Amino acid sequence: MMGWVIAILFGSAVVLLILSFFKTAQSKSNLEEQIDQVTFTLKNEIHELQQQIRNIELDAEITAQQSGAMGSSSEERVVLREMLDLHKRGYSFESIALKKQLTPNEVERMLMPYISKKAERSMVAQ
Repeated sequence: MMGWVIAILFGSAVVLLILSFFKTAQSKSNLEEQIDQVTFTLKNEIHELQQQIRNIELDAEITAQQSGAMGSSSEERVVLREMLDLHKRGYSFESIALKKQLTPNEVERMLMPYISKKAERSMVAQ
């Protein structure tokens, strides 16, 4: 009789050990999913913040350049911001003109004050 009790207790201990391994694996996968979701959310928020910072920097550059001139409309500012962003990312005047449906000469004329300012600053730094 005592042997049966020990065998039953040993069998139930093995079953409980196996169940605990499955529960641990499930909780780890749930935790990993939650970490992945938080990571994805943070990456999206960081990307949005970087985009907002880039827009603020471009707006500041436009404002500094136009401080003596009449202010432009918000639509013109957005187009100019987008053109400056494309230029800073290495797009040519021709490709910017195609995207914005302008001529390359118009794009170059609009961006020239910002490009020449940058070149003057880099020459002073040398």
